[in-house]
Amino acid sequence: MAGGALNPAAPLPPAPAPAPQRTAALAPPPGLPAAGVAAGAAAASANRFHLDPAGLLRNGHLQSLLGSLPPLTLLARRGAAPLHAAAQPLLLDCGQGVRLQALYSRARGTRLAVLLHGWEGSAESSCVLSLGTLLYSAGYDVLRLNLRDHGGTQRLHREIFHSCRLPEVVGALQAIAQRWEAAPLYLAGFSLGGNFMLRAAAQAALPAAVRGIVAISPVLDPAATLLALEQGLPLYRRSLVRRWSRSLRDKQRAWPGVHDFTRLRRLGDLRRMTAALVRAHTEFADIDAYLQGYAIIGSRLERLQTACCLLLAEDDPLIPIGDLDHLASSPRLSVWRSRYGGHCGFMQGLRLPSAADRFVLQQFEAFS
Repeated sequence: MAGGALNPAAPLPPAPAPAPQRTAALAPPPGLPAAGVAAGAAAASANRFHLDPAGLLRNGHLQSLLGSLPPLTLLARRGAAPLHAAAQPLLLDCGQGVRLQALYSRARGTRLAVLLHGWEGSAESSCVLSLGTLLYSAGYDVLRLNLRDHGGTQRLHREIFHSCRLPEVVGALQAIAQRWEAAPLYLAGFSLGGNFMLRAAAQAALPAAVRGIVAISPVLDPAATLLALEQGLPLYRRSLVRRWSRSLRDKQRAWPGVHDFTRLRRLGDLRRMTAALVRAHTEFADIDAYLQGYAIIGSRLERLQTACCLLLAEDDPLIPIGDLDHLASSPRLSVWRSRYGGHCGFMQGLRLPSAADRFVLQQFEAFS
């Protein structure tokens, strides 16, 4: 998963059965699919991403877990030594009193890659470090952004994070474009981070400096993802509940007398915890309205402001491949699907960078 470590307590189960392979259209120019495709046809026009790992790496669960477990976590941190050595911490003014933390590593100062982690991950997540290392070695300046209340930033804001806080992410991108006004921007996100980046791409306020966006295993329909978590392996939801509870505890400690999440944390269930958060800390009528608020299915991506690529695996245990059937097509959206890869995995072997990392770099080069 695109976040912290997971500790499976049971032998690895069989991988989810891949969906039947669809006939892919001929690959269009990188970053731009054929124009004029009706809404809902994004899945049928998807390009085939060729990944053929051997043995256990064909298991979607293993692919999903590898990035959060040794040795890949250690390899990612070791490989990121130059990225870390050059990193400068920043606070970005996102408007409306919001500040988000970022880590900036300068390479050549000509092109800037902005990377965004998944829910309960951070700028130090293995997937972010692995991709950042590859891009940095290719000459890209790299800025790793932390969402609100992620990466230990709970003290920055009184109000807590939720997934519909899109304006502050767009505000961060505007602040980045203003600070590096001569640099073209290339954006990439994992899981919920990919969802945020794709939603930002549909905003008129997206900076003109953005050349393109790549989303790896993005959340498409949050309601379907929540259901997949509830019906899937317990270790995924247990890990998310544990990490979310820890984050809420840290938020409460950062703001003593303001927040008390004791009852919410005791619920121990993703759906019940989310519903309680929606009631107490958002303006949404209920959990269904909240989940719909950050869905990117339907017409959400019809008016993209820049070229976007989406990569999803058919054996992803968290993002049902069928969600692609509900995704609107856009002349600026390119959908790629892989038989294997799990959730934010896409490992050909046990070495970094991953196939997804190389895909992002390839797409960034095509955007230029």
